Amino acid sequence: MVQTRRAYEAAARSDGYRVLIDRLWPRGVKKETLALDVWAKELAPSGDLRRWFGHDPGRWKGFVERYRRELRVPAARARLDDLARWAARGTVTLLYGARDEQHNDAVVVRDEITRRLRPRTSRSVRRTGA
Repeated sequence: MVQTRRAYEAAARSDGYRVLIDRLWPRGVKKETLALDVWAKELAPSGDLRRWFGHDPGRWKGFVERYRRELRVPAARARLDDLARWAARGTVTLLYGARDEQHNDAVVVRDEITRRLRPRTSRSVRRTGA
């Protein structure tokens, strides 16, 4: 299971493996209070993409498309695969600093990890004679 949580919320026992996915440390949060397992900076959107998006919901679709392209680099793919393995065994909680709970990098990363957890099915189409 993969879930998201603002870094400003208190940690819960049900969080499992906690991963901060922002490039910048959340303002005002002390490192010892975040209860963090790993800081995966390689999953954060680039500074240029983050500034372009500016947390504008009107740019969400473009952000998702561009961010998914950024997540194709080897370091990000390796980290996503690693988190998918963690999620297959238990809960992974992606931590982020943004105020908007629906339009942020953690939502995209959660969806990418979840996609890796789905079993691959054959997409072949069977043709029958009429």
